[in-house]
Amino acid sequence: MNANWKKFKPLIFALLAIAIFTVSKIIGLPMNQSLSILVFLSIITGALFYWRIRLAFTLIGIGILLGSGLIDIPHLIEFAGLDIIVFLIGMMIVIGFLEERHFFEVVLDKVMKYGRDSAKRTIFLILLMSALSAALVDEVTSILFMTALVIHLSARLKISPIPLIIMTVFATNIGSSATVVGNPVGVIVALRSGYGFSDFLRWAAPISIIVLMLCCYLVFYYFKDYITNIDEVMKAKREEIIVEPLVADPTMRDRKKMLIPSIIFFCTIGGLVFHTPIESVLGLDKNTMLIGIPLISAGIVLMLEKARARELVERRVDWWTLSFFLMFFSTVGTLNYTGVTTLLANTIISIVGSELTILLVSIGWIAGIMSAFMDNVLAVTLWASVIPQLSQIGVNVAPLWWVILFAGTLMGNLTIIGSTANIVAVGLSERQKLGHITLREWIVPGALVSFTTFSVALLLIYLQIPLMMS
Repeated sequence: MNANWKKFKPLIFALLAIAIFTVSKIIGLPMNQSLSILVFLSIITGALFYWRIRLAFTLIGIGILLGSGLIDIPHLIEFAGLDIIVFLIGMMIVIGFLEERHFFEVVLDKVMKYGRDSAKRTIFLILLMSALSAALVDEVTSILFMTALVIHLSARLKISPIPLIIMTVFATNIGSSATVVGNPVGVIVALRSGYGFSDFLRWAAPISIIVLMLCCYLVFYYFKDYITNIDEVMKAKREEIIVEPLVADPTMRDRKKMLIPSIIFFCTIGGLVFHTPIESVLGLDKNTMLIGIPLISAGIVLMLEKARARELVERRVDWWTLSFFLMFFSTVGTLNYTGVTTLLANTIISIVGSELTILLVSIGWIAGIMSAFMDNVLAVTLWASVIPQLSQIGVNVAPLWWVILFAGTLMGNLTIIGSTANIVAVGLSERQKLGHITLREWIVPGALVSFTTFSVALLLIYLQIPLMMS
């Protein structure tokens, strides 16, 4: 079966490309929109079919878009998401420094002591930590720290890290919906709707907590054999893991050597949590220090490393994944540049109408599917521009803001490319040669978690509509 799939993948890819272009012309789209859709969906399909060489498809796609005049250099730079790339470079340098100073080993020991010899308790604590850190900082920072922790845990137990990485990503995406700073999607919703931090705590955080508990139940059920195996390993290695786990590494016995890494960690996290007040005091544009804090921390780390600074940057920054981000974001932005996203929004609104319940369900699922198979930031940005138009015709749009928030975060768990956290985690696992996460390995538990949690979130939003109207 696997051999046949590999054999026919190129043919299926070609047929899908032909079908996409043909359908776009049949429905009367102009050539520039048809070609931009073709390139975009070809990149998505290529990334899903050939994940290990996904960068090749984005490079070819960008070349075609430039050569056909569908995007120019200024807009290529505008859509490239350089702020995200710079943020990730800074954070990856900091993470690499902390890993080499064994910081995550110490954190892992604390978790293992609370988890004791129970795999479920340990994994639950990891998922809780993932969601909480995503809510307090942001999903990218959280997944960088938590993936490193999970990799260390897997290495110590000598188990496959892939299921645990997938579970951690699910919890991270869910936790990122709880606050304004948890996800770029939340920032978009806050800026367009006028909602503040307290509004997120009132409307988003309770739903996020409920669906996180549901997620834990679902992954414990789906990965029960994997968790049972971890439980057996933990009990067999109880003395080695819990009682004296750091004896083999003399570097980690001296707590003084953990002082600098701890200061770097907490100052970086604290700076990210309080970046908005810092910006206000300094009179800076919004989110300036969200990028500035990681860069300052990375610069301090490189100064501490001295002669090893260049080596740290070359080895610890995942240039492959960052290059994919750069090209992929530019390709997605082309849809907006050619007017495809505007056309899509207008078409859906004309079909659905203005009845709130129908709008809530239809916009929620459409935005969710868009988030899963393209960039969730773009999907939410699109719908954030549509919702104010609905307000002008008398629709109570308050529930719709929370719908697109959870569509972008919860449905991002469906696919490998559904959110930035997913791509970063997969990239880190590949970079450390821990195994390749296939589409099938991801999408089955992804469908179980994303469809279930988003359905519950939609229901909870629907039940609170009377409160939101008041």
